[in-house]
Amino acid sequence: MNRDQYDLDEDFIKLSSNILDLPESKISSMLNQRVLQKVSGLYPDYYRFDKGISGFEAGTAVFKHGDNILVVKGFPKIQRAIVLESAVRVHFEGSSTIAIEEKMNGYNVRIACIDGKVFALTRGGLICPYTTEKVTEEIDSEFFQTHPDLVLCGEMVGPDNPYVPNNIYPDVKSVSLFIFDIREKTTGKPLTIEKKYELCTRYNIKTVRYYGEYPIQSAAEIITKIIKELGEEDREGVVIKDPEMNQPAIKYTCSESTNNDLKYAFQFYNDYGRDFFFSRIIREGFQSVEWDENEEALHDRCCRLGESILKPMVGTIKKRKQGDRIAEDVRIRVNNLETAWQFEDHLKRLGVDALFEEPVFENGQYLILIRKINKSTNDRTGALLDGQLW
Repeated sequence: MNRDQYDLDEDFIKLSSNILDLPESKISSMLNQRVLQKVSGLYPDYYRFDKGISGFEAGTAVFKHGDNILVVKGFPKIQRAIVLESAVRVHFEGSSTIAIEEKMNGYNVRIACIDGKVFALTRGGLICPYTTEKVTEEIDSEFFQTHPDLVLCGEMVGPDNPYVPNNIYPDVKSVSLFIFDIREKTTGKPLTIEKKYELCTRYNIKTVRYYGEYPIQSAAEIITKIIKELGEEDREGVVIKDPEMNQPAIKYTCSESTNNDLKYAFQFYNDYGRDFFFSRIIREGFQSVEWDENEEALHDRCCRLGESILKPMVGTIKKRKQGDRIAEDVRIRVNNLETAWQFEDHLKRLGVDALFEEPVFENGQYLILIRKINKSTNDRTGALLDGQLW
């Protein structure tokens, strides 16, 4: 017997087997292989799917409370349109209209009520204490009292964002939640576009920008116009949906967003997988062809792309050469210092090397600066500067 099996919760295996409709042997195997992982933190006896398997998306969370098992399905991966016109036509074949929403630039969270308490889960299925504090400030508790079996899916954006900080939304001074989906907790089935906005309006919950519903024949032209306008505002892109939510959504992003991703990631070039870089360069090539760019527009795109790759990396190499550590500075703003210490533990659990500065009390809240050390890029850059071969 694998020694890890001695630590398995046989009661959890038996209870979850019934709820997940999986054999006990399958659940034991997933636990041993760490596909299904136990998580310590804000809630006891809590598990998450580290990978998608057996019809459960990565990030699906499974809570044990007494003899009850509660499941919050993971958020499905949204595929990307590379050639917009043909992707919309093929993917939404048979549909007469599509709905268009803004894709905001932040981090994906699911808000769910578990045993009477509201928690915020990251895409990976981890309860984030910082996000939980923030969303409970914004979401009226009446929503979950009336709809305990629903999950709010949204994007957390703003400058006080410890995962994806940005300052491109002028109405967001700290960090804020914008809903893009409402789903059934156990099945993950989404509500229709109409029902989602009806509920969000009723409970005064903020949503992502909704552009409306359009005929499928004119969708690509309309989306291209929206994308160019969003690009001028340094926004990310759009999500294209079936109004009835019977088909999976697809996304399409601005060139400016692609370049901003590359500028950010090439500062920490050894901490990101090569597919992160390569896929974004591919997007630029296909978009240029679809937009039928002339030589001047193509030249401008090439210059933007080259600068997005090279300038941040050169900056990183120079910093390391001067003896500086390569790090990302972020910040959080909390009402309760206990939330900050819980968030510090949360980052440790994620394997993030982070240095928390002393809290500064400001306007009734504690502002805390955090320096996240990018160890892989630090070590590799230093080694190459010292003569290591590639």
